[in-house]
Amino acid sequence: MKSSLKILSALLLCACSYKAAAGDTLRIMTYNIHHCNPPTKSKTGEIDVDAIARVINSRQPDLVALQEVDVNTKRSGGIDQAAQLAAKTGMHAYFGKAIDHDGGGYGVAILSKFPLRDTQTIHLPETANPGSEDRVVAMARINFRNGKKFIFACTHMDVSNAAVRDEQASEINKIAAATRIPFILAGDLNCKPESDSYQILMKKFTPSCTDCGFTIPVNNPNRVIDHIMWTNATGFKVQRSEVINEPYPSDHLPVVAEIVIK
Repeated sequence: MKSSLKILSALLLCACSYKAAAGDTLRIMTYNIHHCNPPTKSKTGEIDVDAIARVINSRQPDLVALQEVDVNTKRSGGIDQAAQLAAKTGMHAYFGKAIDHDGGGYGVAILSKFPLRDTQTIHLPETANPGSEDRVVAMARINFRNGKKFIFACTHMDVSNAAVRDEQASEINKIAAATRIPFILAGDLNCKPESDSYQILMKKFTPSCTDCGFTIPVNNPNRVIDHIMWTNATGFKVQRSEVINEPYPSDHLPVVAEIVIK
């Protein structure tokens, strides 16, 4: 009888330990959603918010960084894509507008299972090419489990000019350095790991993967430009990082990383 009780106690202790560890596991997704316009529907301009929501729900992330989000634009039928995706995934949303577009706004968004606090949108520099499309970083403070706090930031860096990307990477480093709590960055950085702009970020940040799966194009992908990384964090450990093979909803494949926060 005593032996059985010892075994039961050990099993309960293992179960409790597992739950405690799992409770501090943070699952993050970054996804360039191409304003919810599937590539195969680009000629017709069809919008399929449900397809994006299905991908998000299939992985049940705690946080999602979205790029190329339309809010109230004519091309997307006047809908608020950030709000619709929040409703369809049961998450909180914050939209960071980068530019005015087609009667509405276009930019990045954050989805979160946790309330979004101290939200702000910061415009990134483009002095190397003033004609570049405006780019932003959307940020929010997250009060995580067990009293842990961090900043979650979503961005979409310049696509056409390497010098602009370099200065945007440097600016992001400065923004992150100004915070005392962990700073998680996710988004379409439009740069490969061997690029100068990525290496600038690596001066401050730790990536979720070092041999990352390719994210674009969705059919036969050959490069990775969508990334998840963090800084100011000593207790972060990558548990898993993967690219999700969902070629229909967007012209990018989403990335999911699981991080254990000690």
